[in-house]
Amino acid sequence: MPTFVVPLLGLALPLFFWVCYWQQWPFWLGGFLLLPLAWRRHGIGGLLGWLGPCAALLGVAALLLRSSTSLLYYPVLVNAMFLLAFAVSLFQSQTLIERLARRLDPDLPPQGVRYTRRVTMAWCAFFVVNGGIAWWTTTQDMTVWTLYNGLIAYVAMGIMFGGEWLIRRRVMRRAATNGAP
Repeated sequence: MPTFVVPLLGLALPLFFWVCYWQQWPFWLGGFLLLPLAWRRHGIGGLLGWLGPCAALLGVAALLLRSSTSLLYYPVLVNAMFLLAFAVSLFQSQTLIERLARRLDPDLPPQGVRYTRRVTMAWCAFFVVNGGIAWWTTTQDMTVWTLYNGLIAYVAMGIMFGGEWLIRRRVMRRAATNGAP
């Protein structure tokens, strides 16, 4: 199985809930989408390697119990694991964002390093808020859960990515005007 398929299956779960909702299929069938995540070898940072097996356990629970309850916690799990990975990286010599940035620019200047640290903190805050809302949706009607976790959370993440990209462009432009390398 190509490596890009496994993460796509995890992302497809909230969308699959929409299909189940429209077709009136049992939601617990979404457990099948999480099973292949057990074979995900690693992620960005060592902690994210645990995401796949933990997600697969939620899928197994859904299938064995024929209940979607465990699947409702998948977005909470994803946010918690990303929060943990990003937060732990704040105490390392390079944050996750810095490691990603250095793939494009190995000679990242000191102000770039400071910027990536702030971006890492911003993502931590995002995962706290997004994960908290995802947790709250587990107690709500399935329509609310699906709307938030299958649409609104993705839009919020897109806004975060897009906003960070715009800010980064401005920061790089300012650094270039100030004569920074």
